[in-house]
Amino acid sequence: MPRLLIGYLVPLNDKLEEDTSIPNIPLNQGPNYIGRHTTASLSDKRLSRKHLTLTASPDASAVLAVEGTNPIVVKSENTRKKLFPKDNATIHHGDVIELIPGHYLFKYKTLSGNENVDAHGVHNHKRGSNDRGKGAEVEELSRKRSRQLVLQEKGSNTSFKAEVEGSSLRAENRGNLQSERDGGQVEAIQHFRVPNDKITQTFRLLNVQGLPQWANTSCVSIGDVIQGDIVVAILSNYMVDIDWLIPACPKIAKVPHVLVIHGEGDGTLDYMKRKKPANWILHKPPLPISFGTHHSKAMLLVYPRGVRIIVHTANLIFVDWNNKSQGLWMQDFPWKDQNNPSKGCGFENDLIDYLSALKWPEFSVNFPNLGSFKINPSFFKKFDYSNAAVRLIASVPGYHTSTNMKKWGHMKLRTILQECTFDKEFQKSPLAYQFSSLGSLDEKWMAELASSMSSGLSDDRTPLGPGEPLIIWPTVEDVRCSLEGYAAGNAVPSPQKNVEKDFLRKYWARWMARHTGRCRAMPHIKTYTRYNGQKLAWFLLTSANLSKAAWGALQKNNSQLMIRSYELGVLFLPFKTCSSGFSCTSNGVPSEDKCGWPESSEASRTTLVTLNWHGNRNSDSSSEVIKLPVPYELPPQPYTTEDVPWSWDRRYNKKDVYGQVWPRHVQLYATQES
Repeated sequence: MPRLLIGYLVPLNDKLEEDTSIPNIPLNQGPNYIGRHTTASLSDKRLSRKHLTLTASPDASAVLAVEGTNPIVVKSENTRKKLFPKDNATIHHGDVIELIPGHYLFKYKTLSGNENVDAHGVHNHKRGSNDRGKGAEVEELSRKRSRQLVLQEKGSNTSFKAEVEGSSLRAENRGNLQSERDGGQVEAIQHFRVPNDKITQTFRLLNVQGLPQWANTSCVSIGDVIQGDIVVAILSNYMVDIDWLIPACPKIAKVPHVLVIHGEGDGTLDYMKRKKPANWILHKPPLPISFGTHHSKAMLLVYPRGVRIIVHTANLIFVDWNNKSQGLWMQDFPWKDQNNPSKGCGFENDLIDYLSALKWPEFSVNFPNLGSFKINPSFFKKFDYSNAAVRLIASVPGYHTSTNMKKWGHMKLRTILQECTFDKEFQKSPLAYQFSSLGSLDEKWMAELASSMSSGLSDDRTPLGPGEPLIIWPTVEDVRCSLEGYAAGNAVPSPQKNVEKDFLRKYWARWMARHTGRCRAMPHIKTYTRYNGQKLAWFLLTSANLSKAAWGALQKNNSQLMIRSYELGVLFLPFKTCSSGFSCTSNGVPSEDKCGWPESSEASRTTLVTLNWHGNRNSDSSSEVIKLPVPYELPPQPYTTEDVPWSWDRRYNKKDVYGQVWPRHVQLYATQES
C-alpha cells in the first residue's frame, strides 16, 4: 500500500519563525530517516547520516528515536527535553526539534494542523460533525504543499523563485497541450486499482516521498514486498546499502538465510563484510569482460508455501526507494508436487539459465515439513511457474554464439517477439526507449536494436515492420527543478561525449509524467515499448540501460553476441495467462487453473494500455484490458530547440531548487562514517 503523507518538518530560524529559504522535509506514514544530507542544508558533521527516526502515525503523532551519536532536544509547549542516543519520545503537531541542541530547529507540522488524519486521508475532528469533503481537502493541501517545494530553495531571492516557478509552469503548460491533444488524463494514477488476482499481469511504481497522496495510489515500498515467513532471501542488485536496508525493512534481518548478489566495488564490499549479519552471504558474479557490471535488480524470496519472484529497477539505497520514478513486478509461485513434478515452461527455463550464470556458492537450508535442500539454481526448478504472467529477458556477460545467441539481450527479445502475433494497428508503429544511463552508441547499433524491437507479426502474418524510436530523457531543466534538484542528476550518469552526439538529436523526447505525478521525480526506471496512441503492443520493465554492454552487440558477421553486464527484465505481452491467485503470504486456497502461455495467441489476446487510455473495458468481451502504469506520457513529446539533454559531467551554474549548482557531492549511502 502507498504511504500516506502525514506532515512536514518545517525549518525555523533563531527567532523560531519559519525559514522559507530551506525546504520542508516531508514525513510519510511509517519510519522516516532524518540526518546529514537529508536536505542540502543539513551538512554539519555533528549530524549522523541517520541522526533520528520519526515514525509517523495516521493519528498525526510521531515517535522520535535518536539513532546518531549526539543528543537532540524536543520542545513541547513549555517543556524542553534532551534526548540521548537510543532514547525515544512521542511528538505532536507544533513540537520543535533541535537536531543539535540550539541548532537546526524544525517544527513538526501535520497537514491538517490540530486536526488528525486517518489512514484513508479523512480528518477526525475532536468536535463537530461536518466531515463532508475533508478527504479531498487533505489531498488538495498535500498537492499544494508538494508544489511549494519548488519555491523553497536555498536563498530567498524573488527573481530566482520566479525563474524556477516559470520554468516549471512552461513545462507543465507544454504538457497540458500534449495531454489535451492525445487524450491524456491529469492524475490518472489515482484511478489505478488492480485486484490481487490480477496484480501479476501489471507492475507497480514505487512510492515517492513528498508527492501528493493521489500520486502514490497503488504504489509500493520495500516493506510491501518483503513480507511473511521468508526462509531464504536472494537479493540481486548493483548497489547495496546495508545501513539503510535493515532499518527500512526490519523483516529482512529476521530471515535465517540471506544471499546478496551485488555489483559493489572493493571499498564498499569491505564495509559490507564488516557490517553484514553473520547469516548473510555476499557474492559478486564473475565479470569476464572488462567494463561489465552486475546490474540486475531482483529478489527471490522462498517461503514454506512457495517462492516470490520480484523484478524491479531500484538499487538498495534510500534515494532509489524514496525519491525517484521506479517500477516493480512480482508474482508468487507454489511448490510443485514433489511426487509428480510437472514439466518446465519458458519462464522456468529462462530463470534457471540466468541463475546458473551467477555462480553463487550453494548452501543448505532446512524447510519445515519439506526437508533439507541445497540452494543452487536447480533448486528453483521445484516451483510451478506455469501461470507466469510475463517472460524474462536477461543479459549475462560473454561471447554468445549458436543457440546461446538467442538466450540473451536484445536477441532474446527478438526471438520472443518473432513468435508473437499482434494487432494490425501496430504495423510500423513507433518505439519508446526510456532509461537512466546512455552508453557510447552509434547509428549501426541503434539500427540493430531497433530491428530486434520491431520484431513480430501482425494478424495477417506479415512482419510488423520497422518502428521509429524516440529516447525519453530528462533535460537539464527537468533535473534542476526536480524534487532532488541537481542531486537527481547523479543517478542519470551519462557523460557529455555520449549524450551530445549529433545523430542522437532526432531521438530526444521529454520526460513528462503529469498523469502519475512524477514530472519532478527523476526516472531511474528503465522501460522499452512499442505503442500506438495509448495502446501497447508489448512493454518491457528492466534494469537494462541503452548500451551495448547491457543489450549486447552483434559481431563476426552477426554470428556472435557480445554482452558485458548482467541485466534482468520482465516482458508483458498481450496474451492471457490464468491467474491462480496464489500467495506465499496468505492462506487462501489457489484455483487449479494452469493455462501457461497459449499456443495460439490469436484465441487469447488481451489489450495492454496506459493509464491515459479512455476506451471501454466492456466494448470487446473477448479481449481483456490490462492497464500498465507507464509513468511517462505517450506519445513522447520531442525536444524543442530550447531543451538540452542532461549530461552529468557538465557544469551548471544556474541554481537548482535548493540554491545549489552542479557539480556537487551527493551522499548515496546512509551511515558509512569516515
